[in-house]
Amino acid sequence: MCNLYNIKADPKTYFDALAAVDDPANILAVDKDYAAPGKPGYVVRRQDGQRVLSTMRWGFPTRKPRKRPAREGELPFLHDWWTNARNMQSSMWKPWLMRTEHRCLVPFTSFAEPKAAGDRRGPGDTNWWFTIEDQAVPCFAGLWKVDQDHDRVYAFCTTEPNPLVAPRHPKAMPVILLAEDQERWLRAPVEEALTLLTAYPSQLMRAD
Repeated sequence: MCNLYNIKADPKTYFDALAAVDDPANILAVDKDYAAPGKPGYVVRRQDGQRVLSTMRWGFPTRKPRKRPAREGELPFLHDWWTNARNMQSSMWKPWLMRTEHRCLVPFTSFAEPKAAGDRRGPGDTNWWFTIEDQAVPCFAGLWKVDQDHDRVYAFCTTEPNPLVAPRHPKAMPVILLAEDQERWLRAPVEEALTLLTAYPSQLMRAD
């Protein structure tokens, strides 16, 4: 499960590379060069016939009870953040997949998968990092919605890993869109969109 990826904190790169304009409804600031569950990241979505760059929290949250009573100022519950969408028949993901306006592009520079203990070279060497070699601004295939507690939130789809990722993380990998498929993901009928949920060609990636 990918729960960490790097981004460019300056949105100007995404305006130019992804032909997007600023979203006037943005209220979150992306002030880090990485995204983590529950923290802000960027998505590109279609609105009023154009692409807009929006800031949202990463993960579809579900409520869970606290193990101790809430202190003053705390909510009576906590959240689990579901960052990766795998089962497209699940009621968590299917309603948003079906609606083109709730599909999005999630730009990134590299993404992490945790290393097994035997692959670590030192105390801080905890992740494999994967980058895309043929795109300056690659994007995951994402979904977004409005949440009752956190306003706009997003997640991205995962699939079977390719031959580069599988030896390091056999469970899954994010769906990374070919550049020519990005607009199809945003606008295609659901049957066509589902065909895009495949592994990126391993020869176009690098692992560090």
